[in-house]
Amino acid sequence: MEHIRYAVAACQTDLPNPVERRAMRSNTDRMLDMIDSAVAGSAPFLPVRLVVFPEFAHAAPVFPTVDELRQKLTVEIPNEHTERLTQKAREHNLYIQSGSMLEEDPQWPGAVFNTTCLIGPRGILYKYRKVNPWIPYEVHSSPHDLPGYDQPLFPVADTPIGRIGCAICYDWLFPEAIRELAANGAEVLVRVSAYMDPWGATEPMNWWTIINRARAIENIAYVVAANQGASLRHYPPYSWPGGSQVVDFDGRVLSEASPGPGERIVVAPVDISALRHERESRVGHHMLAHLRTEAYEVYSRPSYPPRSRPDVPLSYEENTERIDAAKQAQGFLSTSKARQ
Repeated sequence: MEHIRYAVAACQTDLPNPVERRAMRSNTDRMLDMIDSAVAGSAPFLPVRLVVFPEFAHAAPVFPTVDELRQKLTVEIPNEHTERLTQKAREHNLYIQSGSMLEEDPQWPGAVFNTTCLIGPRGILYKYRKVNPWIPYEVHSSPHDLPGYDQPLFPVADTPIGRIGCAICYDWLFPEAIRELAANGAEVLVRVSAYMDPWGATEPMNWWTIINRARAIENIAYVVAANQGASLRHYPPYSWPGGSQVVDFDGRVLSEASPGPGERIVVAPVDISALRHERESRVGHHMLAHLRTEAYEVYSRPSYPPRSRPDVPLSYEENTERIDAAKQAQGFLSTSKARQ
């Protein structure tokens, strides 16, 4: 059997926040340079075969309404940025998990997606659209909420360097989302994230590391997690602590960036052959095999309510109303205390 062992690079960025489409080009310029640096830096050791960028590396939802996002920042995919990344993947024979961008798709008029692409030497292997936007602030669409949406919510690509799946930032606080990727075969779980203080990679909370290690353990999978490293002046109103990490299938942190804003390239080895041997031979602590799916009645009924007016652009106010409805249904909020 071929032994599959290589290096991964999590590249956290500290770039100006684009407020128009043209400004995205300079961000892509810098990402291409970072790929070259990651490849050159690892060359004497293991070849880099997978490079991961953070959420919002291409563009963030900086405007409060869907209409403004569509006017100033949304792009269709594929586009000039994905094409340039494809050329770089071909040049170095590697795979790139793009930073996220705000996507508009004619098939879903009026919707805006927060989307990242896995890109290889032959082009885009999948698009992942954030299933759990960071509500109430994020007003882009979850593909789950669109009536008739028929594309995979949790795609996994089978590549020569292993089976790769990705989810974006807040998705990772839902173990179900990452379990879906593992159930679809993912061996390398990619986290494209913009995790801010005080929940980021800093004590005393450090949700970032807790979640990365837990998801690796739960799913017997590698986690390659690139976090936004933008300084406050670039991406207000939050500061972004970086701390990008690579975690192995037993939850060991193999490599990580020191917390704090700024560009970092974190490189670590990934051994897919060892992971496959572990999944095949392990009997204890094999949560994927031990999972009693039918035991959990919570998943037999809806929780977060569907949109009542999918034809109207999503808003902060609608998000808060739906959150309150979910809390009421679960007994966390009385009718008298619901927001008016």
